[in-house]
Amino acid sequence: MFEDALLTIQTEGYRFVVAAISIVVIYFLYKTVLSVLKRRGSDLGLEPHVINALRLIVRVVAIIVSSTAILTIFDLPTDLFVGTSALMGAALGFGSSQTINNVVAGFYVLLSQPFKVEDYVKIGDLEGQVEEIAINYTNLYTPTFNLLKVPNTQVMNSRILNLTHEEVIKYTFTIGFSHAFTEEDIMMRVIAPAIKDFCKVCGKDGIRTPEAYLNTANRLEKVYLIRLFIPKGEASSLYRLQPQLMQLIMRKFDALKNPQ
Repeated sequence: MFEDALLTIQTEGYRFVVAAISIVVIYFLYKTVLSVLKRRGSDLGLEPHVINALRLIVRVVAIIVSSTAILTIFDLPTDLFVGTSALMGAALGFGSSQTINNVVAGFYVLLSQPFKVEDYVKIGDLEGQVEEIAINYTNLYTPTFNLLKVPNTQVMNSRILNLTHEEVIKYTFTIGFSHAFTEEDIMMRVIAPAIKDFCKVCGKDGIRTPEAYLNTANRLEKVYLIRLFIPKGEASSLYRLQPQLMQLIMRKFDALKNPQ
């Protein structure tokens, strides 16, 4: 009996070692494939959204292979697998339905493509550049220079405004001026000179000339819409240049109000 118990312990120990090695090997292969995919994808000129989709597929395959390897190594019977799966499914259904919904929503977002990786979007009250569409979350690079993880269910249930068209981020912001100044004063002595100064600094970076329009007028002010054009995938430039243009406009307006 003692020898049988010892043999059983040795066998189980061997299986644990093999399982651990298998997981390490699979993880190493997973990381290697991701690295090759990133490098070759760039060489072949694949869109970031396509690379993101392939990474997601590789991740799912790695999870399936790891689970299958563990079940095979420990010779788990099929009925036990089915029973465990049913139990886990029930537990997930009651306790982690949000996680399952996020996974389903992630694949829906990936397939329906309301946006792609490197697009600049507004999702409800949130905005930023899409860095990755993962299984559970969509990662946004926000104007605060942080990475925000948005649950995919929230993405599905929110209004989505995609500001990226023709490989360009077309970003707009508004600024208001008092009725004490005419439209010609604002356009010709404030906004147009500010845009000209802006282009002197940023034109060398291939930034297209901003546009300006009178958007609305209310009892208190006239509101102008300023439109910036930033190359796709360069949200960091947008976060730097938009405040810079705003500052130039305000300086010109201060000079108009207080002529020397």
